Amino acid sequence: MTLSKSIIALTLGLAAAVPAATMTAAPARAGVAIGISVGFAPPPLPVYVQPPIPAPGFLWTPGYWGYGGAGYYWVPGVWVRPPAVGLLWTPGYWGFAGGVYGWHAGYWGPHVGFYGGVNYGFGYGGIGFAGGEWRGGAFAYNSAVTNISNTRITNVYNRTVVDSRPGGAAFNGAGGVTRTASPEEARFAGERHVQATPNQVAHENTASRDRGQLASVNHGAPATAASARPGAYRAAAVQREKTQPITAADRAQGRAGPNGREANQDQRIANGLKTGQMTSGEAARAEHTQSNIDRQVHNDRAANGGRLTGQERQQIGKEQNAASKQIYNERHNGATATPNKVNDREANQQQRTANGLRSGRESSAEAAKTNKNQARVAQEVHNDRANGGMTKQQKQRVNRQQNNNSGQIYRQKHNNKNA
Repeated sequence: MTLSKSIIALTLGLAAAVPAATMTAAPARAGVAIGISVGFAPPPLPVYVQPPIPAPGFLWTPGYWGYGGAGYYWVPGVWVRPPAVGLLWTPGYWGFAGGVYGWHAGYWGPHVGFYGGVNYGFGYGGIGFAGGEWRGGAFAYNSAVTNISNTRITNVYNRTVVDSRPGGAAFNGAGGVTRTASPEEARFAGERHVQATPNQVAHENTASRDRGQLASVNHGAPATAASARPGAYRAAAVQREKTQPITAADRAQGRAGPNGREANQDQRIANGLKTGQMTSGEAARAEHTQSNIDRQVHNDRAANGGRLTGQERQQIGKEQNAASKQIYNERHNGATATPNKVNDREANQQQRTANGLRSGRESSAEAAKTNKNQARVAQEVHNDRANGGMTKQQKQRVNRQQNNNSGQIYRQKHNNKNA
């Protein structure tokens, strides 16, 4: 993961949603991080059941992945009262632009605007809202997608909605949902909007302190996916906070993102090649080591339902510590290479692998393949240079091999198999 002082503001209180390419900073609110860009994608949306409406007049606000000091955390979907009659909720969404994932805050307004095309379910299928509508001063509920089973509500209608369950990518942009705002949604963005209510802000803050909601802990299956009221969820969250507080290890793991340590090592190899601190031969050894570790991570996860056990994490940590020392020694042993086009190409491929791991668009198994291929090419470059330098023919051959590797990386990052 990368943290940088950027143009992104993570806040529920942003006045309006805007397209992903034009994200801007927003004023601070309680429990909100300012100026943070996230270098890896939020997990897919969990599939869950909507709890029954607590009373007439409540509107559904779908759950979403927030981000804080311990990485991504799930904010449960919840029924809330709108701040005024006639207002509808436009959910917030993550947008991928400029190599980072930034949060576009939700807001209340007379119309439901653009929310990234993300399928939050229960009427928020990616375009508009089909869960109900204002009729005069009362809200009418669509019983086809709204759980009003335990409350007597007279303002009801039934209109079929094709996709009423949440699921799929939780962000807009490459690798996620690629829908853009319609002219109508763009017009809605210019309307007068009302920020999230204090109950909504407090609800998000509660979730950020609940260890059971952390993506790094629950692996995409939060302890509480949805709640009838913010207060009902808070009682359970406070109890978990007392018995299972968020630890320093949780924070470190959450900020690293999926395969964070692997990505950092690939990044260091790329930097070593770019600066000339690492030769192709040294990079080949480091890439080969990373390929073996990537493969081991994949195999361990496959044997344990997608997770690493504590013992496996310790073992991988030891191996990465040794690999880290290897990279350090090779970057400081006095053996250098004058920066050149061949090394830059190797560095760029390594950088792309690191980015794929950070974003979750490349799995450990896929990174193992690319690192293995890069190690093979780097070793070949080293051997050619050791025999008196690279000829034009050798450079052309290496370039073809790198083109193949580049195509492989692209396909792996766009095959919808995310970590």
